[in-house]
Amino acid sequence: MRKQFKDTFFDLAKSDPRVVMILGDISVYMFRDFQAQFPDRFYNMGICEQTLISAAAGLRSQGFIPVVHTIGAFLTERAMEQIKIDLVYNDYPACLVSCGGTVDWAWDGPSHQAWVDVSFMRNLPKTQVFQPGTKKETDFLIRRHYADPITSYFRLSDFSHPLDLKMEAFRGIVVKRGQGNTTVITAGAMLDPVLKASEGLDVTILYFHTIKPFDHELVSQFANTKLKVVHDSHGLFEAVCEVAGRSVEKLGLPDHFCGCYGTVNDARRDIGLDVGDIGEFLRK
Repeated sequence: MRKQFKDTFFDLAKSDPRVVMILGDISVYMFRDFQAQFPDRFYNMGICEQTLISAAAGLRSQGFIPVVHTIGAFLTERAMEQIKIDLVYNDYPACLVSCGGTVDWAWDGPSHQAWVDVSFMRNLPKTQVFQPGTKKETDFLIRRHYADPITSYFRLSDFSHPLDLKMEAFRGIVVKRGQGNTTVITAGAMLDPVLKASEGLDVTILYFHTIKPFDHELVSQFANTKLKVVHDSHGLFEAVCEVAGRSVEKLGLPDHFCGCYGTVNDARRDIGLDVGDIGEFLRK
């Protein structure tokens, strides 16, 4: 998804001179073509996330569309106040594009794990939160929303789900319509382990690439079924609870840090979000 993010914004910058790229010493080599073609619209400002956000607000005040990119935990959690005040409160929106969501970078430990980025961005007023699950979804969402008049958070993963889904702005997708009384709700790359865990089970699967604004209407169609949310962050479960009007079960992040160093599958197993855990949760 990160490469698609680069390709999409490189293409957009050719026709939109307002696009300015601000990096936090991440993906710099990948953006070398962007830097070569648009040297006056490329800034690698290093590991100083609060400054990245404040600089983006300043650029927006001058009519540019700033795109800020670094690791999710640092982009949001380290710069919470600057996002809240400089961007949102002052109405200087930016495109915030992260990488390394949740335990994607399990080998770097808890310091590089983004656990509250989605919930933080979702709870701020006048924001949009997107969690694409493929390169196609990344391209669609960026092109559709990069110039929106409110701050947009694009949470990219290093992993993808295998489906080529028909995209519609702000709408969830019925991936599978079962005959049973259980509806599984997920987002982003987590659709992949959900599909694997639900093999042989008569369940409906709802998928969301947009966490805010949320497609309450789609969930309401299945509100009388048993709703089970499987998500690798906070925010989707809360959005579902807002519309369901009844009890919703959740398989999500535990109330402790992930201390596992290894692959993403090792980390998911450590926090109870691997295919086996999801399958057990759905079969209950």
